[in-house]
Amino acid sequence: MHWRIKGLIQKVMSYMPARDQAYYLLQRRLGTFRNFPGEFEGKVDDWRIMVGHLAAAGRPVPGAHLFEIGTGWYPTFPFACYLAGAARVVTVDLNRHLKVDMTRGCAELIGKHLPLVAAACQIPIDGVRERYDRLLATLDDRLDIGAATGGVIDYRAPADARDTGLPAASLDCVFSNSVLEHVPAAAIAAMYRESKRILRPGGLMFHSVNCGDHYARFDRSISQLHYLRYSDTAWWLWQNEFLYQNRLRAIEFVKMATDAGFDIALNTAAPSAQRLRELGDVPVHPQFAGRFRPEELCITSIDFLGKKPAPPASDGVVPNPPERFPLDLHGA
Repeated sequence: MHWRIKGLIQKVMSYMPARDQAYYLLQRRLGTFRNFPGEFEGKVDDWRIMVGHLAAAGRPVPGAHLFEIGTGWYPTFPFACYLAGAARVVTVDLNRHLKVDMTRGCAELIGKHLPLVAAACQIPIDGVRERYDRLLATLDDRLDIGAATGGVIDYRAPADARDTGLPAASLDCVFSNSVLEHVPAAAIAAMYRESKRILRPGGLMFHSVNCGDHYARFDRSISQLHYLRYSDTAWWLWQNEFLYQNRLRAIEFVKMATDAGFDIALNTAAPSAQRLRELGDVPVHPQFAGRFRPEELCITSIDFLGKKPAPPASDGVVPNPPERFPLDLHGA
């Protein structure tokens, strides 16, 4: 499908009554979710990569208190973290997108990956299987994934990651997957500040960002750098509620994290020869060309870890331990 046609369809749908349900049905029949198993497999692999980065940085998932920004339509990351033995997974979304069929499908499909979960987290598979059996037996059409996981997963939607209401210094990790590219820059900066507040000293913030033109997924005639030819004013026509793209470059996501006070422990951003060649075919708008080098412009994906610095030690003073979650967070 031509990217302009898709953009206009999405823009019109964004003004329709019951637009979320209409968009979901369109995605299931004609869009990304037509191949739900394939889409799901990609998310499991993304989770495996994240877990590896966290472990390398000294924060394994088993026993961790985690916070996910952007649950989406089905809870792959929360389910996988639960199976891996996380102590708590709070997952939030601005909209209550979670769907019965996709959530049950996610639970059933993840059963094929129990050995992967155990291996990724270096834990015995018996415990993973026990948690999985409990999940599958308890999950019902009410989508109470908290009850189905013994209270480990806390799904909150609508909820705002800029103002979580969670206790300060109560989390080990905040993470997102393919979310930040769809969030305005000012909101990202506010999320980073809130993440720093709710993370314990030494806690980690992990984000995996796909900062290429998402229209290129549907229209093979354009590249992932295609949208760099447009000014903000011209690009506004193609922005819509279902596919908002902030067009931030990888370097900007990291800079905002350092500005928020995080130490960068991982940054996978690197230009590729293919993207540099594609950039040569794009008449880059001065809005971008004047601010970034070609090697910065052409990066379309990044994983990065920010670490909250520990406070300076005071001589003879033992710092108070960080707050942990109260027994009931639903009123927070």
